[in-house]
Amino acid sequence: MATDSSSTVDKVDKNLSSSSLDSTSLQRRRTSFLMAQAGIRILVVAFTLIAISVMVTNRQSVVIFGLNFQAHYTYSSAFKFLIAADAVLCSFSAVSLVFIYSLSRSGSTSSPLKKYFFLFLLDTVMMVLIIAGCAAATAIGYVGKYGEEQMTWQATCGYVSKFCNRMSISLAFSYLAFVASLLLNFMSAHALIYRPIIKK
Repeated sequence: MATDSSSTVDKVDKNLSSSSLDSTSLQRRRTSFLMAQAGIRILVVAFTLIAISVMVTNRQSVVIFGLNFQAHYTYSSAFKFLIAADAVLCSFSAVSLVFIYSLSRSGSTSSPLKKYFFLFLLDTVMMVLIIAGCAAATAIGYVGKYGEEQMTWQATCGYVSKFCNRMSISLAFSYLAFVASLLLNFMSAHALIYRPIIKK
C-alpha cells in the first residue's frame, strides 16, 4: 500500500512539473510572438513615415518652351491616395502597438482569441489599403516614365527626372510597408490556426 501511494504521489508531481514547464514554454512563445509583432509594426511606422516625408517634400520646377511647369504629388489623385494610405497605415500601426502591449499584459487569466482575430481583421484591411495605393501610384508612375503610345500619352520623367526618382524612392518604402503588413497577416493567421499561442 505504501509503495502504491508513493508511486501515485510521484506521478502527480511529474504531472504538475510537466504542466508547469508547458505553461512556461507557452508564455515564452507568446512573449516572442508579441515582441515580433511589435517590432514589425515599428518597421511599418518607419517605412510609411519615410515614404510620406519623401513624397511631401518632393517638388521640381522646369521651364519648357519658355513656360514654367511644376511637378508635385498633389497634381495626381493616385499619389494623393498613396500618401493617404501611408498615413492611415502609419497611424494604425502606431495605435496597434498599444493594443499589442495590452495583450502582453493580459496574462494567462483571459482568452485573447477575439482580440487576436480583431487585430488580424484590421491588419488585413490595412494591407489591402496600402497595396491599393501602391498599385495606383505604380500605374501612374509607369505612364510618367514610359508613356502610353496607344493613348498618345507622353512620358514626362525625361523633363522632371529628379521628381520621378524621389517618387520611386517613396513608392519603394510604401511597398516595404506592404511587405511588413503581409508578414503581420501571416503571423496573425498562424497564431489563430495554431491556438496554443493564444490559449488561456
